[in-house]
Amino acid sequence: MKITAVKTYAVQIPLKPERRMISSLGQHIVSPYVVVRLETDAGIDGVGEATVMPRWSGETVWGAKAILDHIFAPRVIGMDVADIEQIDLVMDRSSQGNWFAKSAIEMACWDVLGKDAGKPVYELLGGAARPLDLRCRFSMGAYPPERAERRARELVADGFTTIKVKVGTNLEEDIVRVRTVREAIGPDLDMVIDANGGYDAATAIRAAEAMRDFNIGLFEQPTPRRDFGALAEVNRAIDMTVMADDICFDLGDARECIRNEACDVISLYPGKNGGIRKSKEIVDYAEQHGVACSIGSNLEWDIASAAMCHLVVACPNMNVEKYPGDILGPEYHEFSIAKEPLKINGPIISITDRPGLGIDVDWSIVEANMIVA
Repeated sequence: MKITAVKTYAVQIPLKPERRMISSLGQHIVSPYVVVRLETDAGIDGVGEATVMPRWSGETVWGAKAILDHIFAPRVIGMDVADIEQIDLVMDRSSQGNWFAKSAIEMACWDVLGKDAGKPVYELLGGAARPLDLRCRFSMGAYPPERAERRARELVADGFTTIKVKVGTNLEEDIVRVRTVREAIGPDLDMVIDANGGYDAATAIRAAEAMRDFNIGLFEQPTPRRDFGALAEVNRAIDMTVMADDICFDLGDARECIRNEACDVISLYPGKNGGIRKSKEIVDYAEQHGVACSIGSNLEWDIASAAMCHLVVACPNMNVEKYPGDILGPEYHEFSIAKEPLKINGPIISITDRPGLGIDVDWSIVEANMIVA
């Protein structure tokens, strides 16, 4: 089955006001992403999503659409949709980075293969290792104390048992925010913090010490990306579980994390890693070295969120029971591009056993919300 066309759509959806994100990387109030429709000579189409965010991966909606249209599409058209490893290789040889753009084509290939086989993607990855209903944590922005307290109480009422609080901005303000959330949710619920690389090693260690009494279970990406030594320094110095996220894009990064004993857990997701296959490759490598993995987020829509869910369901080492992940992106947005959006009920997101990714795109909504790119 050959790829005959790769069509791209630059689309913009605003976030719900109460879900707008603030972190050490800035504020996120609207999502301009790229939706991909991959066509084949068998008449089976697949869909993908490039969940681009300039300040995070360096990719923009305009750049992603351009590289998909002018670099990746011409090279993958005519290729066998089942040869995903070779498709990945062709894209990697034609461009460095551009993880989210590459993942859009790759996940569309999985969608086609699942539809052709009449199986959900998780079956193609080896079968379900856990239920199709996944419990997530909630990622709370770096809000002022009053808003953080109000939001925390709302989340507890909604059934969340793990709250992630963004830090990495101003240390004193971070301490106040985390204390406020802990007091709001009580002593028993799980709480983690995420600096998005906003601290240097010394500040991260001070932050962990200052927050010792707040019962923080996990410290996500305390130090900047690329500095594996700094992350390792923090991991040695604090008694919290350390998660690597912003620093780990590919298998090489995962090897460095593990070689340097820089973390206890690695956060993965197909967009960041360049596709489902590459994510699974890292999951399997980490498992061989006794390092757990979990799922992160770039505030995806339904297509990429479904890809994340299929990865988690299929991989035992995506240890979301112990380290809940972030797959609630669709719920952050004002509307969905899916005819039947993923079911999200408080902290629980569910996929079905429909073939492929299980997402039918409403192309009328896509076309009504396209932007010039």
